[in-house]
Amino acid sequence: MELNKIDTAIQTIQKAESLALKYQDYGFHLAFSGGKDSQVIYELCKMAGVKFRPVMQVTTLDPPELMKFVRKNYPDVIMERPEINFYKLIVKYQSLPTMMRRFCCKELKEQSGASTVTIIGIRRAESNKRAKRNELEISGHKYSNSLDQFNIDNQNQILCIKGKDKILLSPIINWTNSDVWSFIRNNNIEYCELYDQGHKRIGCMFCPNCSVKSKQRDRNNYPGVERMIKKSISELMDMGKYADFKDADEVFDWWVSNVNQAKYKGMKQNYTINYEK
Repeated sequence: MELNKIDTAIQTIQKAESLALKYQDYGFHLAFSGGKDSQVIYELCKMAGVKFRPVMQVTTLDPPELMKFVRKNYPDVIMERPEINFYKLIVKYQSLPTMMRRFCCKELKEQSGASTVTIIGIRRAESNKRAKRNELEISGHKYSNSLDQFNIDNQNQILCIKGKDKILLSPIINWTNSDVWSFIRNNNIEYCELYDQGHKRIGCMFCPNCSVKSKQRDRNNYPGVERMIKKSISELMDMGKYADFKDADEVFDWWVSNVNQAKYKGMKQNYTINYEK
């Protein structure tokens, strides 16, 4: 990869440290997931020589291989556990999460780092949505194109953030997937085994945003998690939810099909469901 991308990322982190220290004595809040991008920003912070605190938001749907990897290779990462796990969250919201209603992210991942400058590993190359993101933002809302522009506009004055708000800094936002892997291999950084098993990204098991093929892989690898989700579905059905379905098995099959209920019913009636896509 281009060395200037590494140098630019390090310089960006170093420039932002004074801002981070205005909010917290420990400096940056580093949002760590155990995935390749968070490993890169972790290493870049070390190379930059800045103060930071790495924190992993445990979602209770993190693959066991990932949790084992983080505990072994990143003992300094703080594990923040949610007040309520995913299975109870389903019952609380009386619904399974979907691509249009991802309350799981809101409850399990987005609460950490309030009133901090949080370093995240998002990249524009990851998706069309992330292509619109900026190097510097406030709690996911567009703020400035770059840290330098922010400093010019604000003359390095402290920005008022309150409640759950946080300043988000994305030092590798312009990196490609190839850049990330080149950095990892050139620096001999050990990564989670799931990547070698075909995972392009590592996140929650049965994530609503994942493909049908990915969810089928989760069904094969983590049948215990499927059973726990079905247990929560059964509780919802006892409450009168998902009344159009026969049982928890059918609700789960619909949920991992990535189609709406009406289309699923039609697909099932015509025997055209293909969970391998």
